[in-house]
Amino acid sequence: MANRRKTATNTLTPGASSVINLALQGGGSHGAFTWGVLDALLEDGRLQIEAVSATSAGSLNAVALADGLRKAGCDGARQALSDLWRAVADAGRLNPLQPPWLDAFMHGIQQSAQAAWSPPHAWAAAMLQMFSPYQLNPLNLNPLRQIVQSQIDFEALRRESPVKLFLSATNVETGKIRVFSEAEIGVNAVLASACLPTLFQAVEIGGEYFWDGGYMGNPAIFPLIYESLAADVLIVHVNPILRRGVPRSSAEIANRVNEISFNSSLMREMRAIAFVTGLIDRGKLQPEDARRMRIHSIRCDELMASQPVESKIDTAWPYLTALRDAGRQQALAWLDQHGAKVGVESSVDIRAEFL
Repeated sequence: MANRRKTATNTLTPGASSVINLALQGGGSHGAFTWGVLDALLEDGRLQIEAVSATSAGSLNAVALADGLRKAGCDGARQALSDLWRAVADAGRLNPLQPPWLDAFMHGIQQSAQAAWSPPHAWAAAMLQMFSPYQLNPLNLNPLRQIVQSQIDFEALRRESPVKLFLSATNVETGKIRVFSEAEIGVNAVLASACLPTLFQAVEIGGEYFWDGGYMGNPAIFPLIYESLAADVLIVHVNPILRRGVPRSSAEIANRVNEISFNSSLMREMRAIAFVTGLIDRGKLQPEDARRMRIHSIRCDELMASQPVESKIDTAWPYLTALRDAGRQQALAWLDQHGAKVGVESSVDIRAEFL
């Protein structure tokens, strides 16, 4: 990408093989998969994180990760992520749309497929189609606000974050992406990044209104290119790119449209990175004019494609921990197969995977 980086303010060594940037997708409760990935990376300890770009549930993970690192290093970050998702599950127990606890325990990940057909979920889906959040929730109550406020010390994080943070939201009026960073990081920035317009009222910040960042950056890669020293970016996917078969029912069609929409911005950025990489390979761009980015990814399309869209609001603890365990498994496998490539080469064929 074009070299528009600002002068870095940290002490990381350019080209250090252990330094990496993270790009965390959003996807509601499916963000627990990312929790598992981060937990495994932190436990392994080989990778040093310079910056994190995140959207929606990815933003929740990002601020918990950063605040935990600030408090007590990798162990603190693992605990902070666990505490965050436990708080999400505890808040969800008050939600009448949750499936019965016993069903969640007995069926694990697969229980959400059954929950999609439950009467409470069908009733909720119908209500969301007929009424907006301004009608259903005129007091603008958002359970995420209390969770985030209770879990994250934003004042301390703005003052001494150990990693650079970039949280994406979508400007409702202009349709442009807004990336919150540094002194802008706070509870409203997190809520803006995670504001699904069918569930929550737009979040107002500085006279502007924002919806979920997934529409324009899920996650945004460009801040990691322009604002960090590390050339390696590890994307943690939550929305499946590949889904076999043609959707037939209205619910299946809506789910696939949702997945394509929330992957579209990432696909565009991957095309741009591939284009610039090709120019560098052919000698059309010089090192001082552009950066060669090394791209890595952790994903499990088969698992995520098996989850109905309704499962993104399922916060039953057994479901969240099942996703966490799946994320850990994928991350450990990636570390074994590709960890040594960090700082050396991409572990993803961008053209084959994204073009």
